[in-house]
Amino acid sequence: MTLALTLLGYLALGAVAGLMAGLFGVGGGLVIVPALVFAFGLQGVDAGIAMHLAIGTSLATIVITGGSSAWAHYQRGSVQRDAFLALLPGLMLGAVAGVFVAGALSGGLLGTLFGIFVILMASRMAMGFGPRLGRRMPSRPVMGVAGSVIGGVSALFGIGGGTLCVPWLSRCGASMAQAVGTAAACGMPIALFGAVTFIAVGWNDPRLPAGATGFVMWPAFLGIVMASVPCARIGARLAHSLPARVLRLSFAGLLLLVGLTFLF
Repeated sequence: MTLALTLLGYLALGAVAGLMAGLFGVGGGLVIVPALVFAFGLQGVDAGIAMHLAIGTSLATIVITGGSSAWAHYQRGSVQRDAFLALLPGLMLGAVAGVFVAGALSGGLLGTLFGIFVILMASRMAMGFGPRLGRRMPSRPVMGVAGSVIGGVSALFGIGGGTLCVPWLSRCGASMAQAVGTAAACGMPIALFGAVTFIAVGWNDPRLPAGATGFVMWPAFLGIVMASVPCARIGARLAHSLPARVLRLSFAGLLLLVGLTFLF
């Protein structure tokens, strides 16, 4: 496969990932990771590192796409500074720890855990469970522990953190707009520290394909970043014209199929 065709394939992947993320309102990794695993399989990437490479690359893309989202929320005043700073140390430490856990797992086991996680997210979405609302932010030690869990799980599976961060912030008294905006900001340190650590963990692995530095595949990174941002805007516009329940159930069904694919 030529470099041009490979890049076109990644652009198409980014377009689909962005469209679906915008359409269904769930960020990057839940769509990008399985798509990259499929793409790497077609390219003959060693199955033992395909999952690690997909997760690391997903986190690298979130540094850019998530940064754009976080900045937009910050300009609208929807980032809770105190909550973000309280979570930040845990997010960074958790992200690094999550990558080392991923690096210690085989590709097969990591894929199985990702499949279970995706199925849990699909079940939660299908049943319409929303975040429980709280009244006040917990103490800094509690926020630090929560940040570690959010950062660790998010880096382990290559997601930006919103899936776990929004429900937690809602329990801490944030409005939905503040929870989403602060979660977008929280995704930045998770993605940055996670991607850098994935590069370090995978450095000089003999199974790496051309174009990879550690467990980050740069052609995939470029294609996804270039195509996903504009297509996410198209998906968001389409989402406003479709019933919310149909969107939720459709995406839950898609996640269920993805999760089962990783398990069987």
